Amino acid sequence: MSFLAPIAMPAPLTARALEAIRCDILAARLAPGETLSEAATAARLGLGKAPVRAALARLGEEGLVQAVPRRGWVVSLVTIRDIHEVFDLRLLLEPEAARRAALNPLARADAAALAQLDAVCAAGYRPEAAETALGFLEANRAFHVAVAGLSGNARLARQVGRLLDESTRMLVLGLRRRDRSGEMAHEHRALIAALAAGDAPAAEARMQAQVSASRDMVLAALTAPDAAISVS
Repeated sequence: MSFLAPIAMPAPLTARALEAIRCDILAARLAPGETLSEAATAARLGLGKAPVRAALARLGEEGLVQAVPRRGWVVSLVTIRDIHEVFDLRLLLEPEAARRAALNPLARADAAALAQLDAVCAAGYRPEAAETALGFLEANRAFHVAVAGLSGNARLARQVGRLLDESTRMLVLGLRRRDRSGEMAHEHRALIAALAAGDAPAAEARMQAQVSASRDMVLAALTAPDAAISVS
């Protein structure tokens, strides 16, 4: 007998509303600080108010929106503290994941795994896959999670995935002001070469440099005097 309670899955209409609103927030089509009306959102999505209300409640649990008395829901701000906390954790976990991946004999010897990494990396830079910053960052997330997976620690890979989810909106806003996608492509290829060579120090350093550069891009973009969004 299992003592674990089943995980409640959202109803189909709620799931549809959840996915649509989440994508709009992550892609910054709904800007930080923007007010969301249940009625207006339901009309825009062609759904009833009940699934939209349930979806907003779920997004509130994820920290993407906040309930505000007499205003409904507001898209959560991106704060300087958020940026530092998310990227600090990425800098703690991802370079170590890359180092372990390079030391993993199975990963080094598995040409298919390295080819898969290369394919995931390349997918982010095809014009049809990079039409939006969000599409590009989905491929970037897959690449980073794949590297963490090669560390041999599934929990580490899951944590990296969660951090990439949290940093998506930050990176979307940053890429709008400075396109770093070409640099990221070069960094990915250099990291793959270090992994294939089993060069743990190089893999660690490449990952450290890439995450640091992305953090610096986000901070520079979102704290610029003419930044068009609210950042606390």
